[in-house]
Amino acid sequence: MGRLDHVHIRVPDRDEAARWYAEHLGFEAVAAYDFWAKGFDGGPLQISADGGQTMLALFEASEGHPMVPQKTGVAFSLDAESFLAFARSLPNGINDTAGKPLQIADIVDFDMCWAYNLADPWGNQYELNCYEYERIREALVGDDGVEPVRYWPRALYEEYRR
Repeated sequence: MGRLDHVHIRVPDRDEAARWYAEHLGFEAVAAYDFWAKGFDGGPLQISADGGQTMLALFEASEGHPMVPQKTGVAFSLDAESFLAFARSLPNGINDTAGKPLQIADIVDFDMCWAYNLADPWGNQYELNCYEYERIREALVGDDGVEPVRYWPRALYEEYRR
């Protein structure tokens, strides 16, 4: 088994979706796969934020392939600088998974990493993770005074570490 290659994402309009992903998350079309998007009806537009190592395959919804938002939990890993830049840009036109504008204080503390849960305008859900735990804790929680969201008590992790 190798690395994750791509995830199929249904959208009503591939070009509009590609613009949104470029503007808000830094994705670009991967030229090597452009013929799939342009060569035949229903082909995917491959986009990536890491030079094509990991991609989203944007498929235009159609009668045979209805719009079904991806809600199974695709997560992307960011380095600390990218994660901090994203956090400090909020709110910026990205919604959380409930449809409200994503805020810097929506950061989730998972004890070993930090995360933001977000959705694109068509309801496809994602998680952005950063495993440089101390760097984010110092910068956002310490320096910026952000109070993170927790899904479980920190004591569970501390007990696990003992």
